[in-house]
Amino acid sequence: MNLQKIEDEALHLPKEERVQLIQRLVLSLESPSEEELRSDWLLEARRRGEELDSGMVQAVPGEDVMRKARTLIK
Repeated sequence: MNLQKIEDEALHLPKEERVQLIQRLVLSLESPSEEELRSDWLLEARRRGEELDSGMVQAVPGEDVMRKARTLIK
């Protein structure tokens, strides 16, 4: 099916269905793909690793983080 055919069909949908279609299309443009997410997380992990290796930041034990989190939510 070509773009013109899809457009013609979409324009014949009831208004509510056209709105739903528009929302889904817009969301598909805004949402990153799995590959983009994987790439972003890999870059973030590398950045954080470099910060730890350089001494720019210090690691915090997981137990300390959880203790502080529990205190904050009480």
